[in-house]
Amino acid sequence: MNKLFTLCLIAAITALCNLSGTAADSKPAPGEKGEKKGADHVPFHGKVDAIDKIAKTLKVGERTFHVTSTTKITKAGKPAGLDDATVGEVVGGSYHGGQEGKLELMSLRIGPKPAKEEQKEEKN
Repeated sequence: MNKLFTLCLIAAITALCNLSGTAADSKPAPGEKGEKKGADHVPFHGKVDAIDKIAKTLKVGERTFHVTSTTKITKAGKPAGLDDATVGEVVGGSYHGGQEGKLELMSLRIGPKPAKEEQKEEKN
């Protein structure tokens, strides 16, 4: 009886230690202290369906992306602007959820992705 009680006690302590360890390792939810809400970037790609240069928006599929002052825009590996994009052109990049649920572009690549050989030459 004494051995059974000791084994149950050890099992309970081990289980409680494992639970507290996994809770400490978990990532805080967005909006909690220590993490900015919407800080993660999400990649995207597709063809441009519409451009509104006045509102600084770009529609790709069903999503409308907002260009901000911090958006890094490139075309053929060189700095560009929203004016360089045309409807039907292939684009890609990353975005994050901004204020009021808007999809804010962090980066925008206009045109097809550069070939890997071109990327290696640019690094050299």
